[in-house]
Amino acid sequence: MGPRTEPAAPAATRATRPVLGGRTWLALVVVGLVGQLAWTVENMYLNVYVYDTISPDPNVIAILVGSSAVAATVATLLVGAWSDRMGRRRALIAVGYVAWGICTAAFGFVGAPSGAEAPTGAALIGAIVAIVLLDCVMSAFGSGANDAAFSAWVTDSTAPANRGRVDGVLAVLPLIAMLLVFGLLDGLTRAGDWKLFFGVVGIVTIATGALSWFLIRDRGVPARREHILSAVVHGLRPSTVRRQPALYLTLAIWAVIGTSTQVFLPFVIIYLQRYLRIESYALALGIVLILASALSIVAGRVMDRVGKARFLLPAVGVFAVGLIAMTFARDLPLVIAAATVMMAGMMASLATVSAMTRDHTPADRAGAVQGIRMILAVMIPMIAGPFLGAAVISGAANTYTSLGVVQPVPGPEIFATAAVVLVLVPVLVAVRAKWGRS
Repeated sequence: MGPRTEPAAPAATRATRPVLGGRTWLALVVVGLVGQLAWTVENMYLNVYVYDTISPDPNVIAILVGSSAVAATVATLLVGAWSDRMGRRRALIAVGYVAWGICTAAFGFVGAPSGAEAPTGAALIGAIVAIVLLDCVMSAFGSGANDAAFSAWVTDSTAPANRGRVDGVLAVLPLIAMLLVFGLLDGLTRAGDWKLFFGVVGIVTIATGALSWFLIRDRGVPARREHILSAVVHGLRPSTVRRQPALYLTLAIWAVIGTSTQVFLPFVIIYLQRYLRIESYALALGIVLILASALSIVAGRVMDRVGKARFLLPAVGVFAVGLIAMTFARDLPLVIAAATVMMAGMMASLATVSAMTRDHTPADRAGAVQGIRMILAVMIPMIAGPFLGAAVISGAANTYTSLGVVQPVPGPEIFATAAVVLVLVPVLVAVRAKWGRS
């Protein structure tokens, strides 16, 4: 038998669309990039902020990440279905980005002031509750605007023939966002000026929300008369899963890859700072992100040529090799090389499953599908991954001493654990090849 081809996309998604124009590309890059800036701050630097000003306990970071993932998923389910019902995405993107920016700026007002000791006792509990609640509110606005409305608009605006290229570019945006934050704003965090750090990103996000009102054009998707809750329930029904096995199996693969990334990603800056003691970690990450971004863009073009299903396993294999290499890398040059392979493989893997998901998304339910995507590709990974990472960190018992106080620190075990999680991907790919024809 010959190799299996990529299952045919639903009829609604096979309609040809015009070649992407300059305005569409500008909206994709600007709105997408600023969204990733805000997510970089929330997913990585907020963890450092909590570690430095509230508590070094890795379980606090795991609770923070898991709680925000639940809030983000609920928001995406509701806002995605709402956008389908309206047949419009622009207003939800614009208003959501403005609220998202306000919440991001507010982070700097929770936690110990610069130079003050971290809270203890009742003050510690209060600070943890406050930062978790604020993160949940921020994640709800951010996910409603970005993961639901913007992602659905991207699906509306693209076709299977160009989604590899588009998702290859979108996959690079988180890396560029990290590079911008590391290069332009990391000095603020080192100086303990967290209010200005969060404020700058918040203002940029607010401005992008206002700009998106004029930049984004709705694609004339027919409005659905279906009730919002009915649309949400529709995507969770077993009968829907049985009718669209390719979509749900692709999302299951995404869940595994996402869980692998979340085992190490929330702790990676702390690992570089505290375990490897790399003072120039921002420069090292900058080099890694530039190289990985270039490789990811090339990967998107290759993906369109060879086919998404054929491209997936090699991309995941590169990701796994990079994770294993990070487990053993200690010197700066080796860390840069290993991290480049790891990040390039990670982004290529995520771009592939993202493009495959769009191909199997019904055109009239692009918003609602984002909610299902959030459950499998974001909420589950962001709950399972950080808690698995925290358990590995606690079990390894690596520590460092700061001002006479011994504190837990992430070790290289987080990368080895992330690689083990990826073993499930080939199993799901085999299941999808057999049962995923839609």
